[in-house]
Amino acid sequence: MNPAARAFWLSSPGHGELRDVTLREPGEDEVLVRALYSGVSRGTETLVFRGGVPASQHDVMRAPFQEGDFPGPVKYGYLSVGVVERGPDALTGRTVFCLHPHQSRYVVPVSAVTVVPEEVPAARAVLAGTVETAVNALWDAAPQIGDRISVVGGGMIGCSVAALLARFPGIRLQLVDADPGRAATAEALGVDFATPEDATGERDLVIHASATEQGLTRALELLAPEGTVVELSWYGDRRVSLPLGEAFHSRRLTLRGSQVGTVSPAARPGRGYAERMTLALDLLADPALDALITGESDFAELPELMPRLTSGEIPALCHRVRYPDPA
Repeated sequence: MNPAARAFWLSSPGHGELRDVTLREPGEDEVLVRALYSGVSRGTETLVFRGGVPASQHDVMRAPFQEGDFPGPVKYGYLSVGVVERGPDALTGRTVFCLHPHQSRYVVPVSAVTVVPEEVPAARAVLAGTVETAVNALWDAAPQIGDRISVVGGGMIGCSVAALLARFPGIRLQLVDADPGRAATAEALGVDFATPEDATGERDLVIHASATEQGLTRALELLAPEGTVVELSWYGDRRVSLPLGEAFHSRRLTLRGSQVGTVSPAARPGRGYAERMTLALDLLADPALDALITGESDFAELPELMPRLTSGEIPALCHRVRYPDPA
């Protein structure tokens, strides 16, 4: 008999609950995982929680092990770290990352889990999905040595991108956010910080991740002639207006979209989803990335926590969810 499991469901927009789950027996090529931690990605998950996924994107926005449909009831999430309790000998007892919703135990194919390197704490590994997004974004952006680069938007995705860019040699990097409190996060990541009004201009590349119209407009303003903005924000059902009739054409600016659902075509040939996730977990050996985890709560608190994260009452980058010890 498999042990009992519970999962977090969005019962209707703005309302969540924990539900009992009946687990099937794992097959020959499957694993039973007991969750240690999961992470709430405040941008995408709070958009889902408030029911903001437009009908045209319901299929595109599905998470790998989602159950139900938007706007709800739906089981959604994609940042889970746990221990393999049953499965192939090579995986049993290993700590793994999986793109799975918030759930205390689950059965998934072996191919859906990635072993967490020994030098990466399980509590930090919940960031793997976000760092994977940052890896893909930088494959799309293709920064060069000596580039002047700004990251506009100091949320979970923007800070992950800035953390990786901080390792690039010879670039001049600045994290830009309207919240002066993000300066402390930038300092922890070893990155210069500025508010939008004080941001340095004439940038070769701007990565935009603020998910606001004002942020994207400012990102375009910061570009040097023939510069590029790589857009990572997901706006859901909101429309965005931009001043493309001003200097956009005369300065020959470029606005490019980037999305983690597809491996960047700029990646080396043969690199797929598994290689990208393995790289993201390897990069999490850097303890500076702990700065992206801004709070922690018990799994049982998640139904009361999500409305507070969505409203901004609890400011957060990644909020970590802790699962109870089976003992």
